[in-house]
Amino acid sequence: MDILQKYAHLLVNYSLDLKKGDRLFVQTTTMAEPLVRELYRETLKAGAVMEVDFAFREKNRIFMTEAETHQLQYISPLYKAAMEEFEAYLYIRAPFNLQEDRNVDRSKGRIRQLATADLARRYAERTGTRALKRSLCQYPTDAAAQEAGMSLEEYSQFVYNACKLYEPDPQAAWLEVRKSQQHIVDFLNKCRHIHYKSPQMDLKFSCEGRIWMNSDGQTNMPSGEVYTSPVENSVNGRVHFTMPSLYNGNEVEGVTLWVKDGYIEKWDARRNKEFLDAIFQIQGARRFGEAAIGTNYNINRITKNILFDEKIGGTVHLAVGNSYLQTGGKNESPVHWDMITDMREGGEIYADNMLIYKNGQFVI
Repeated sequence: MDILQKYAHLLVNYSLDLKKGDRLFVQTTTMAEPLVRELYRETLKAGAVMEVDFAFREKNRIFMTEAETHQLQYISPLYKAAMEEFEAYLYIRAPFNLQEDRNVDRSKGRIRQLATADLARRYAERTGTRALKRSLCQYPTDAAAQEAGMSLEEYSQFVYNACKLYEPDPQAAWLEVRKSQQHIVDFLNKCRHIHYKSPQMDLKFSCEGRIWMNSDGQTNMPSGEVYTSPVENSVNGRVHFTMPSLYNGNEVEGVTLWVKDGYIEKWDARRNKEFLDAIFQIQGARRFGEAAIGTNYNINRITKNILFDEKIGGTVHLAVGNSYLQTGGKNESPVHWDMITDMREGGEIYADNMLIYKNGQFVI
């Protein structure tokens, strides 16, 4: 079995857990055709059916440049049916150019966002309960490799290793991740107060009444994190993010946030603070929607791709903006921006005043 066959088998049978009669909707670019071909084969073997939406080079940029209001408000019937009725959804990242959408008209973006808001809410509801089995993954392309500072061959090996595809049985390897992380979330779900502490950070929050989730390779591939949504008005302290923060193709470095009673009162950045200023004008963006701990030690370097970077073993991340319904979070925002800080040198996490994590590793 070659690597793409193993990848497709893992996605269909583990991440999406397709059953006979399930309907799978796949979105990606034409760059990912080799993986989609194997996915189609595995989907049919599982007794399911698959629909594909392929994007061509600069499709979205052309749309956002040329579309009039009525076109921006148009919703594909297939996409609508998938979000409301299908059993499974897979988005494969396979970029032609990571900067394609950087300079699109933001006013048009807001029109599009409003037009898709109801479906976005439905998507959140159905993925939160797994009524819609959803996964996100990566197909290696030159654009993503260049952003990561690697050759395509190096980047492909990095992606496949992060997904445990070099293991004799990738699904068994992810089941081991599930088991080990379940021990952690079971412990955290008995706790009320969390304290992230490092040379760059001193931040406290409550998770009382919230749920810590075990991200074990089903909703993301690769995965390897435990996460929750902090009680919205409970976050207090200061955090400096040591890794670059990227959102919608915009990179900000050296972000520092000062937080009181859950509200980001002050912020700074070493580079591109103007973009941070703009984001914090958006409804709900100055509260936190997620607090998480990365546990995938096969991911050991920054690649400027949040699917991988937030999972780096020995890091924590916080997301400003929208919460996850499945964790009990209540903050609503069109923004969900993950920002990462390294805990491998002097980082500690306390749960109800007990040390549970030190220098990038759990000690429970």
